Amino acid sequence: MLKKLVVLLLLTFNIFLLQAQNRFDNEVANLQKKYKTTWNPNEETTVFTGSSSIRLWKNLDSLFPNKQIINTGFGASLSGDLLHFSDKLITNYNPTKVFIYEGDNDIAYEKKPKEVIKNMVEIIHKIKSKKPNTNIILISAKPSISRWHFKKKYKQLNRKLHRITKKDPLIHFADVWKPMLNGKKLNKSLFGPDGLHMNKEGYNIWYTVIKKHLN
Repeated sequence: MLKKLVVLLLLTFNIFLLQAQNRFDNEVANLQKKYKTTWNPNEETTVFTGSSSIRLWKNLDSLFPNKQIINTGFGASLSGDLLHFSDKLITNYNPTKVFIYEGDNDIAYEKKPKEVIKNMVEIIHKIKSKKPNTNIILISAKPSISRWHFKKKYKQLNRKLHRITKKDPLIHFADVWKPMLNGKKLNKSLFGPDGLHMNKEGYNIWYTVIKKHLN
């Protein structure tokens, strides 16, 4: 009986590991397939990457028509996931600029801001080790209706992200937190039905912030 229980536990654990390993494999493979024929390695490339707020920003190409934009956002990702896939989603495109949005989901999963910062520092190191002159823009965590109760941790994370950018003139901080507020209160009109993801008005605010760093 004990032997069967051990075997069952090992089998369950192996299935769990396999699921964790393959969590984003298909999505990342599809992104690679998408850009395999459209990416021109002879043109300067700007990569936008991170979690669903990036993935759902569908009109980046039309907003910046004179730029070669690669959007490798993958929904529900954590900073550790981006670190794991950083070669496939960032450095393989040899970008001159990289916009990163991670940490939003980490905080919601009750990870500490210092864990996010550790991963972000490693991501930056991997990018810089391949192309030292890459401009990296860290997008602050955004406020949202569904996660407003985490605001103190998000503000703490944003302070730490901003601190990273002061150590290197090629690393910048794009603050989308403040523009999405009305004073100290959240502007609720910027979000869709789920209270987490932004509508067109929300992305217009992001565009106003981001274009300063892209142009």
